[in-house]
Amino acid sequence: MTTSSAGTAGASPASSGFVVSERTARLRAETALFMRDHVLSLVSHDLRGPLNAIHSWAYVLERKLDANDPNTQRAITGIRSGVDQQVKLLETIVDATRAETKSLALAYAPFPLHPLLDETVDEVRTGLARTRGVEVTIDSQLATEQLNGDRERLAAALWLMLTFAVEASAEGAMVRLTAHADTGAWHAVVTYAPRAAALNDPALPHVLEAFARKQAGEPREAKRIAWVFALCKRVAEAHGGSFEQGEATDGEAATLALRVPLSAASPR
Repeated sequence: MTTSSAGTAGASPASSGFVVSERTARLRAETALFMRDHVLSLVSHDLRGPLNAIHSWAYVLERKLDANDPNTQRAITGIRSGVDQQVKLLETIVDATRAETKSLALAYAPFPLHPLLDETVDEVRTGLARTRGVEVTIDSQLATEQLNGDRERLAAALWLMLTFAVEASAEGAMVRLTAHADTGAWHAVVTYAPRAAALNDPALPHVLEAFARKQAGEPREAKRIAWVFALCKRVAEAHGGSFEQGEATDGEAATLALRVPLSAASPR
């Protein structure tokens, strides 16, 4: 078991001293892309149920109302036509727009896990965490374990988990990454104490979009994640794994958990 940390808690979180690296800017853009497509997916899913119900009730009304009344028949036809137009919009615009991340291409190759953790944590530490005065630590039980998967995609998911935790943490707080591997999977858990004020204070330096941070603090339906974590969820599921966002109460410990099979195989 190895434990490492870097003292960033004493840094002063001044916006003027924070410079976004090229890689961070790219990861931020990818996060926004996956979030957009995730929202479109929710819109498509949540609208189809009511539209189907309206369409069905239109047929019920048609059988109940006077078939010889032209005004009634025009109204029924208008309802069905409107529903059909909305469904077509979902199929041709919403579903087509999110196709880029719906079928996520992965570059599979075996790689050691521990260096991935060190590199990603170091990137978050030297960027936002140091500027915000947040300490990021690693508690890893990994040794020589390898994972067959897309290293860059998994690094992006881990980066997002850590970055959000730092964004949500007050100055002087600690973000902890715990990692281990069992017989079948790699587990990475980020623990932090969310503070709404830290997450949304415009005077503090931020990497993630203001809209994403605001939505992450709103109540979530059962089993749904905050939109900002769409990249984490999509990357995990593309590898045959899972991503879970624990319940977050202001000032209390919260978790973000990633599980990915060690022997994930690329689709044939």
